[in-house]
Amino acid sequence: MSSDAESVLDQAEAWWDAGQRLAWATVVSTWRSSPRPIGSQMLIAADGQFAGSVSGGCVEGAVIEAAGALLRGGAPRTLSYGVSTESAWEVGLPCGGKIEIFLAELPGTLLQELLRARRARGTVACLSDLTSGTQELWQAGGAGGLLAGSPALVAGVEQALRDEQDRLLELDGRRIFVRQLAAPLRLVVVGAVHLTQVLAQLSQPFGFELVVIDPRTAFATPERFPSARLIHAWPDVALQQLGLDRRSAVVVLSHDPKLDEPALLAALRSDCFYLGALGSQRTQQARRRRLLDEGISEAALERLHGPVGLDIGALTTPEIAVAILAQIIQVRRRRVEAQA
Repeated sequence: MSSDAESVLDQAEAWWDAGQRLAWATVVSTWRSSPRPIGSQMLIAADGQFAGSVSGGCVEGAVIEAAGALLRGGAPRTLSYGVSTESAWEVGLPCGGKIEIFLAELPGTLLQELLRARRARGTVACLSDLTSGTQELWQAGGAGGLLAGSPALVAGVEQALRDEQDRLLELDGRRIFVRQLAAPLRLVVVGAVHLTQVLAQLSQPFGFELVVIDPRTAFATPERFPSARLIHAWPDVALQQLGLDRRSAVVVLSHDPKLDEPALLAALRSDCFYLGALGSQRTQQARRRRLLDEGISEAALERLHGPVGLDIGALTTPEIAVAILAQIIQVRRRRVEAQA
């Protein structure tokens, strides 16, 4: 789930708890230039408040108006907008284009299912039938519902989940939009040092769920890390309890072998998509030799980014934090592209 989707879901929960009826709009197809990619969402409350974006400003007003009509008793519908060349330039595009937006009410039952899936770190697909307006959640291996009787649609949805991409399926005479809702990306940092504080601040806009591991209670405090989940345990124990998955990135920053190396061993034996460790080239070479002695293979060690971060000539703590985040994003995007 992207940071945009996370913020929309959080806002949906808050507005629903306040008694608001909700509509959500999703970009389901684009042609030529488009201000926002497929899957971008906008949430509209009955009182006119909104969150998220489907066009960067070109058509939001029209979508809000259509959402008001929907919440007054209208039916789900697919909206089609042409973005003029003039409007496109206003949002930084070289030319105009076309977008299709599916607009439907977000019922409380569906919202609660989405929230439960997020809390369980599950990956599900929200399916929308653009003809009937029906919406439902679907998990890999599921049967029935919107996909009943169509092996081609089932295969298409499963492929979209594997590719981690939102997708419009036009099969068997139907148009089904697949919106992937994956577990939040998780950034697990071992070592509650100053660099970790800066990394925590910079990572927030990217939607990472931040976990800081350090058995030193004087280091890992709520005052130093107000937005993080703090775990005061030895890293190998903490990482095993967390259950690192393919949406987890691990950064080892304590610069203390007693903490670093148990953490690296645990992370190298997990499915985390990124692993980086602080230290000079000399430190990294010695560390790699010790990891090999612990039974880690040469192939597995290729996953370890050390020294951590892209080589941008970083010197200051904020620069190093930027280099680390940039490398995490690079690894993440390249992996997704390779799967597509």
